[in-house]
Amino acid sequence: MQLYPRRVASEPPATQNRRVLRKNAKIDLLRRIPLFERCSRAELGRIAAVADELELPAGRTLTREGDTGREFLVLVEGLAVVQRKGRRVNVLSKGDFLGEIALLTNRQRTATVMTTTPVRVLVVTGRDFRRLLTDVPSLQAKILAAVVERLPGD
Repeated sequence: MQLYPRRVASEPPATQNRRVLRKNAKIDLLRRIPLFERCSRAELGRIAAVADELELPAGRTLTREGDTGREFLVLVEGLAVVQRKGRRVNVLSKGDFLGEIALLTNRQRTATVMTTTPVRVLVVTGRDFRRLLTDVPSLQAKILAAVVERLPGD
């Protein structure tokens, strides 16, 4: 699955003709996420710098249970439903996040998540996420501690 749409050379930059979060707004949103609540403002700034903002339609699959994780997402606006083994287990809304377990543990996705309304999301690719953990070692313990709390029982 590809979240990043292919861009035609004649398309305007993503920052034109739509709302885009400023870096400070991204930092404020990231700060409210349990995964990053222990991070300093400087660390949050580094995360915000690699987070892309996307608008996606209702009905878009964000993650598929059993797939390999390639990105971490934060819901900025909209709603998404979480399903495990075909059963609805949760509804995500503004500030909720997903995809961190598969990225950090190399486990398969633990759930399928599909948008139920148009959404805006912040997306950090796996490569950028891992680079951040290498370049900013202070993030490692903070993020891993938060992830352990979210791991489902086997």
